Amino acid sequence: MQNIRLLRKLLDSKKLSAVELAQETLKKLKKNPFGAVLGLNEDSTLNQAKFAQKKIEQGLNNSILGIPIIHKDIIVTKNWTTTAGSKILENYNSPFDATIVEKLKNAGVVCVGKASCDEFAMGSANQNCAFGKCVNPWDKLAIPGGSSGGSAALVAGGVVPIATGTDTGGSIRQPAAMCGVTGLKPSYGRISRWGLIAYASSLDQAGPIATNAYDCGLLMNAMAGFDQKDS
Repeated sequence: MQNIRLLRKLLDSKKLSAVELAQETLKKLKKNPFGAVLGLNEDSTLNQAKFAQKKIEQGLNNSILGIPIIHKDIIVTKNWTTTAGSKILENYNSPFDATIVEKLKNAGVVCVGKASCDEFAMGSANQNCAFGKCVNPWDKLAIPGGSSGGSAALVAGGVVPIATGTDTGGSIRQPAAMCGVTGLKPSYGRISRWGLIAYASSLDQAGPIATNAYDCGLLMNAMAGFDQKDS
C-alpha cells in the first residue's frame, strides 16, 4: 500500500517526480485492476502532474502536492465523463468540476481517473455497476463493499494512495472496512456536496479513503470548507 508521507519524501527528495508517479499510476489503472476503473484522461492527468512538479521545484510546502487521487464516478469532473455507474450517463461530460474536485486540484493533487460505483450509488456491494462488477483486491471471489467499492479497492490494492467516495448510509465506511483501508464520512455540511450526483441529498456526504487515518485527515482538510453553492 502507498501512503502520502512516503510519497512526499520521494517527491521532495527528487527521487521521484510527480509526472513519473502519475505515469506509473496510469500504467496500473489502464489494466482496470479489480474492475474498479471507469474513466481515464491521460492528457489531463499529465498536465496536472506537470503543474504539480513545477510547484514542487519552486519549493511549495503542501503535504498532498503531486499525490495521485481517483474520484468516485458519482462526483462530476470537467475533463472526464461522469457516469454514476449507469448507461444513462455513459457519455455525460460535466461543464464544471465538483467543489471538492476543484479544491483538490487547487491543492495540487493529481486526478488520475474515475472509480467504479454501484449505479447511482444505490448498492452495498459494487456488483450492479452498468460497466461491470468490482471485486475485492484481497479475494477476487469477495465483494469490495459499496457503493464506493472502486475507490476502496484501488487504495487497498496499492494502485492509488488516496481516493474520494460518497456516503449516504455507509457507502464509504463499509467498503473501507471490507477492503481493509480507512474511510471517513465527515459531519454533514463539513464538505460541500456541490457536484455530487445525489442519492439522498439530505444524507449524502463526500469523504476520503486512504490507507491510514493520517492520510484521510490530510485529504479531508483539503476538501473541507464553506461553499456558497452548497445547499
